Amino acid sequence: SSSPLWRWSSTPPWKAELDSLWALLQQEEYTFFRVLQDLSVHVAKVLGSCGHFYAVEYLSAGHTWDQNIFSLEEVAVSEMVHRIALSFLDMVSHFDNDFTHKLHLCDIKPENFAIRKDLTVVAIDVDMAFFEPKMRDLLDQNCSSDDDCSFFDCSSRCDPIKRRCSPRRHNSNLQVICEKIFRPWFSPTLLGPDSKLPLQVELQRAVQECSE
Repeated sequence: SSSPLWRWSSTPPWKAELDSLWALLQQEEYTFFRVLQDLSVHVAKVLGSCGHFYAVEYLSAGHTWDQNIFSLEEVAVSEMVHRIALSFLDMVSHFDNDFTHKLHLCDIKPENFAIRKDLTVVAIDVDMAFFEPKMRDLLDQNCSSDDDCSFFDCSSRCDPIKRRCSPRRHNSNLQVICEKIFRPWFSPTLLGPDSKLPLQVELQRAVQECSE
């Protein structure tokens, strides 16, 4: 007798689902988003998944929102920049204080953040985001100078006697955000004639001090 051309799969449906879930959990960024899904408004929301792929909410990121903000009417620009800056500050405080361990952002640049319609800042690329225990492990390395103690935007100090980097981060999320996000926003070049207004001068001074 001839054998059938095809057979029903003997693999139960739950096996495929388990395989998909396992593939997703191997992606640290997916795990990060899922864990913080209901704990933070400053993290992109996962909408769904298929196999080892997953989708997050659609947001404008990086230089896209930079250009959108600064192409608006002058009054709207000033108000929006200040509100977004406040949301960045809220995010920094949230990541520093609201979890069991401090959350360190080691790759801070405009394209790794997005802005929701309500002007909430959202982290959308967290491949280089680490909670305190992992951060200490990454920084605790042999060294001959402070230059050896930097992990992207996260840095510590080299102990010349032990020739070992301190596991404690020396700079902070706020310092790096001030340096790489705020300073360009509040620069005299971008602000134009308004840069000499007392409030803007004070803001520029505060951003300078914050980044040091």
